Amino acid sequence: MTAWAEFRPREILERLTARGVDFVVVGGFAAVIHGSPRLTQDLDLCCARDPANLQALGELLIALNARLYGIEEELPFVADERTLRGTEILTLQTDLGKVDLLANPEGSPSYPALKASAERVDIEGLLISVASISALVAMKRAAGRPKDLADIAELEVIERLRGR
Repeated sequence: MTAWAEFRPREILERLTARGVDFVVVGGFAAVIHGSPRLTQDLDLCCARDPANLQALGELLIALNARLYGIEEELPFVADERTLRGTEILTLQTDLGKVDLLANPEGSPSYPALKASAERVDIEGLLISVASISALVAMKRAAGRPKDLADIAELEVIERLRGR
C-alpha cells in the first residue's frame, strides 16, 4: 500500500471496537464528528496505556500492516505493545489509512479524565468515544497552529449552536 491508501476511518474504528481497544477520537476527525466541515485524511486517537489495551492495539496495528508514515525506506519497525508503551506520538500509515496515536495530547487532561468527559457517538451503529468540544478546544489551543485556531472558532460556534 502507498501513503495514498484510501482513508477508511469507520473500518478502523470498527476494528478497534471489535478488539476491545479503549480509545478516544481526538483531533480533526473528532471535530468533524462534532459537525465541523473540516476535511481530514487521518484518524487521531488517544488510547488507554494499560498493557492489555496496548497489546490489543498493537495486534490490530500489526494486522493492518502499520508502518511509519512518511518513511519510504524499509526500517525495522513493529507497532507492538512494547513500541506503543515507549512512544508518546506515533504517525502511522495502515492499509486503511493514516492513524496518529497520541499518548498525552498537549492541552489534554489525563486519559481517564479525557475518557470521562468524552461524548459517546453513534456512527452508523458503532458507538465510539469522541473528545468533548471543550477538550478539543484545549488541545487545539495548546497546539496553536493556524488550522487549529480556525478549528477552535468553528468548535465554539458548534457549541453555541448546541446551546451549551
